Amino acid sequence: MKKPGLLLSLVPVITLIILLVIGVVIFGDELTGGPSQLALFGAAVVTALIGLYYLKIPWHVFEEKAGENYKSTAPAIIILLSIGALTATWMLSGIVPTMIVYGLKLIHPRIFIVMAFLLCALISMLAGSSWTTVATVGLAMFGAGTFIGLPVGWMAGAIISGAYLGDKVSPLSDTTNLSASIAGVNLYTHVRYTFITTIPALIICLVAYGIIGFMVPVRSGMQMDAQMAVLQETFHISPWFLLVPVLTIFMIFKKVPAMVTLFLSALAGGLLAYFAQPQIIDRIVGPEATGFQRFFGSLFQMMSADVSIETPDPLVTRLASTGGMKSMVNTVWIILAVMLFGGCLSACGMVETITEHIVRSVHSTGGLVTATVISCIFCNITLSDQFMSILLPGNMFKDAYRRFRLAPEVLSRTLEDSATVSSVLVPWNTCAVVQSSVLGVATMAYFPFAIFCFITPLIAIVFAFLNFKIHRLDPTES
Repeated sequence: MKKPGLLLSLVPVITLIILLVIGVVIFGDELTGGPSQLALFGAAVVTALIGLYYLKIPWHVFEEKAGENYKSTAPAIIILLSIGALTATWMLSGIVPTMIVYGLKLIHPRIFIVMAFLLCALISMLAGSSWTTVATVGLAMFGAGTFIGLPVGWMAGAIISGAYLGDKVSPLSDTTNLSASIAGVNLYTHVRYTFITTIPALIICLVAYGIIGFMVPVRSGMQMDAQMAVLQETFHISPWFLLVPVLTIFMIFKKVPAMVTLFLSALAGGLLAYFAQPQIIDRIVGPEATGFQRFFGSLFQMMSADVSIETPDPLVTRLASTGGMKSMVNTVWIILAVMLFGGCLSACGMVETITEHIVRSVHSTGGLVTATVISCIFCNITLSDQFMSILLPGNMFKDAYRRFRLAPEVLSRTLEDSATVSSVLVPWNTCAVVQSSVLGVATMAYFPFAIFCFITPLIAIVFAFLNFKIHRLDPTES
């Protein structure tokens, strides 16, 4: 088996970029409806052909690598389907409409964007999950923002920035634990150290989202009142409905597995819809359905398939129309294509070749941190998986950080500052695909407004070159 050179290793990446650009030019926002999946499959085929006929890699190696990726992705796919069910039942049960109504009553429209950012950051910090945060509180805030007339890009960007801020620093977050583990540093040492780059990014976000709230136009009070009236005519609204989100947060604190937490929360939402929103159930299964058929028919339909609720207002109609697990089929398709492409790259050793060349060019602390950031972002682009983008560079750069006598928390923080937050900015990365599907906003539409996610890697690089708060090993340590 030959080892691929740098130029050869870049061929699949360039192929993927070209195919995706063609897809964007022809299909635009419909890229994730099939063209992006085909681009990923095409790039995977090119990679496999290079591996088979030039690098002489047996086919079973490709199957094994792809199989490993699919095995590691299975829990994420199940979680994703559960999120589809949860977003549907929480909407149709009145949970999300209740959040919207009370959110609009309590929060002034001019500070709504910055409050969405702060609330999602807080919930994500408590829950340790950006996916759960965006699918619950984030979705409700996004819906309320559309009622106000706020730009969807700014709303989605603020929600995602807040969710990934909390995910980055929460001791309950899987990426936080993984980064600390791979670097060999105490979890709480790592968490404290991540605040050094998180706080400046937080301040920048607060200023930016705070200013933009006073600059963007919002709907008039009469328009909002009319839409709120339609929403309240369509759904029964009650603060008691918020007990379901409280139950979800309780299960998260009790460390109930994410898949179980999300599915039980979706089921609770479905049961609430059945008992609290009979008018919605009539629209789903028809008023003639009774007993067994009415109960299970409505529950299955809400959690698994399309439900359209017609209202006098187009915005409320769009908000109340859900897709359940079915709405996540395209997302699952992208994930499967992504894992195939990543498996082919891994089988050929191309990612390792590229990152090795990056490591060789490092001659300073600033250069090392920059190289780590670039490698993590590159892995998010090529492997399209947040965890692999922490694991691979983390293992490859560990010895380099020791040679530069940098404390392990410098590596763990840099992994968080790049791999964790940049994953949601790559349109075909699993994180971006999920958040884009949940909010119904294309990745490129929220990319410029997800300020925390693209400013944090820059802060990490600047601090490294300034040698600001860069912990070093004691000279007596081995």
